[in-house]
Amino acid sequence: MQFDLTTFILEIINFLVLIWILQRLFYKPLLDIIAKRKQFIDQTLADAKAMWQEAERQRSLYENRQNLWERDKQAAVNALHQQLDAERAAQMAKLSVDLEQKRQKFGVMLERQQQELFLRAEKQALGNASRFAALLLKQAASRELEARLFAMLLAHLAELPEECRSCLQAVESKKNLVIKVASAYPLADAQKRQLEQCLNGQIPAPATFQYHQDSALIAGLRLDIGAWVLNANLQHELAGFAELAYEPD
Repeated sequence: MQFDLTTFILEIINFLVLIWILQRLFYKPLLDIIAKRKQFIDQTLADAKAMWQEAERQRSLYENRQNLWERDKQAAVNALHQQLDAERAAQMAKLSVDLEQKRQKFGVMLERQQQELFLRAEKQALGNASRFAALLLKQAASRELEARLFAMLLAHLAELPEECRSCLQAVESKKNLVIKVASAYPLADAQKRQLEQCLNGQIPAPATFQYHQDSALIAGLRLDIGAWVLNANLQHELAGFAELAYEPD
């Protein structure tokens, strides 16, 4: 095979033409495409980095807000616990005061009930004593006991206080002042004279005496001088004892 210089030169020329055509028609557009692709990739990476940075900023902001919310929630929980503790303490104090007031009221009511029971028992005892005394005095009543009560009445009339004397002397003057004398047993004439003499010395007006027997007096006398009544009998004393037993509080 012989070397042909002309052919070699032509091949070189063809190769250079091919390179120029390739560079002109293919390589430069390819470089432009690669450059555009690289620019797109760089822009995409930049956008991704910006998005990542924004995401990091949002995550940090969310974490800060989360921490702030946690602190606010914990503060609210603590405040609620404090409020509940204060309310519980106030309710316990109020309950303690209410219980103390109820205890005092119950104590007062119990004491009042005990007093009422004691008074009821005392009244019942006094009532029983009054009935027993009435029964006993009825059995013990006699003319001798009435004579003693009559003597006590005369002594009492002879030593009347000044107020009683004034009441007797203030009795209206009438032509016939009636003095009613009731006795459990009939009075003897001597007793009637003694009584009339004693009363005539106390009353300035003339008087007429009316005598009658009243067994309900048990023993003793009752004098009705106008509106003035003088009792010296067992019935009156027992009635006073019964009133003491049954008088209201």
